[in-house]
Amino acid sequence: MSQRKHDKFILEMKDLIKSLMTFCKFRIFILNNEISIFIQDKDIPKTLMFFKDNPSFNMHTLVDFTAVDYPNEEKRFLLIYNLLSVSKNFRIKIKSWVGVDKPVSSVTEIFPCANWYEREAWDLFGIRFIGHPDLRRILTDYDFVGHPLRKDFPLTGFTQVKFDDELGKVISEPVKLEQEYRNFDNLSPWEGMSKILPGDEKSEKLDD
Repeated sequence: MSQRKHDKFILEMKDLIKSLMTFCKFRIFILNNEISIFIQDKDIPKTLMFFKDNPSFNMHTLVDFTAVDYPNEEKRFLLIYNLLSVSKNFRIKIKSWVGVDKPVSSVTEIFPCANWYEREAWDLFGIRFIGHPDLRRILTDYDFVGHPLRKDFPLTGFTQVKFDDELGKVISEPVKLEQEYRNFDNLSPWEGMSKILPGDEKSEKLDD
């Protein structure tokens, strides 16, 4: 499909979405020839079901689901569902803002592959999903503290894991940095040559 035909197809699909998607409030945007639809979190399941079952779209594949953390926003997390129609070679992004303590309905009954995606979102962001069959951590340990992909999560974490030779097992303990953070001069080596390093004053006097 040529670029001109593809652009026309995207605009036609946008108009079709506006005419058929009458069951909820939404905003629709086109960026880089991709359609993004912003909806309320309560409308996520019926919106995904609509695009999956409607023969005009045939979005039978949930390619991916993830979240983005915006800690300064009132609704902190942006949920993103990437849908694909193989028969029409067409993609749609369903997006929704959700607060920290606001649970979201699971879509595992609509797209079974969402099972692991939602577990990742719970593990890494702390987003809870109502109706998920097995909502537990998937990438971190079961006793892990916090959610690593939140912007306020420290880079060093809260605990470190190591093998204790005396006990003969793996143990968890609070993070202890063996070396303090250092401030580095980011100047190039040539620019750094103009600076007098500690001790250079003595060498200059000896040369005189």
